[in-house]
Amino acid sequence: MWLDAQVSAGLPELAKGLLVTLELTVLAALLSLLLGQAGCYLQLHRRLLPRLLGRLYISLMRGTPAIVQLFVVFFTLPLLGLGGQPLLAAVITIGMNSGAYVAEILRVNRRLVTAGQLEACRTLGLSRFLTWWYVVNPQVLRASLPMLVNEFTILLKTTPLASVVALTELTYAGQIVIARSYEATQVLLLVAVGYLLIALPMIGLARYLEGKGRWA
Repeated sequence: MWLDAQVSAGLPELAKGLLVTLELTVLAALLSLLLGQAGCYLQLHRRLLPRLLGRLYISLMRGTPAIVQLFVVFFTLPLLGLGGQPLLAAVITIGMNSGAYVAEILRVNRRLVTAGQLEACRTLGLSRFLTWWYVVNPQVLRASLPMLVNEFTILLKTTPLASVVALTELTYAGQIVIARSYEATQVLLLVAVGYLLIALPMIGLARYLEGKGRWA
């Protein structure tokens, strides 16, 4: 077997780290998509206060380091009775940070919805929220799919940040195995393969959905 014996002994630890990374990526991406839609909706609101709140959220997330955001969330959770949960802190932080970029992606593609469609919604008596949810949002999400996949791939590559709050995700697990085996090259190759195992299905799913949308 081409793997060093001590590296082979560390495979279960790498597998656990891979599962943690997968869980963190999925949960943070879902939160990112939710917050991105909310941020986009607020920015396009006709009232000043919601627009200001949307812009404040996006400016705060994009203008401050993610590691600072992570520390703020991690040390705030104990005040809410949720201390000792590094995964929760990482999901919230990475999801909120990515959500700001998702909001901007959606806002840019909002122009694809024509004034005629919005006028038709008003004629039918739909509220602004129902118009957004049933007419605007589906079109914007479909148009944004390639950029969203790119953003979620970046999100995946942000997950090693969680190691600073003692969450043993894939990269941190790799560092532990390297410290035991002194075989950095083999371990890092395995870590890279682990990230590809998560990233490639995401890209494949996006291409599939994009193809269905093109022929819909």
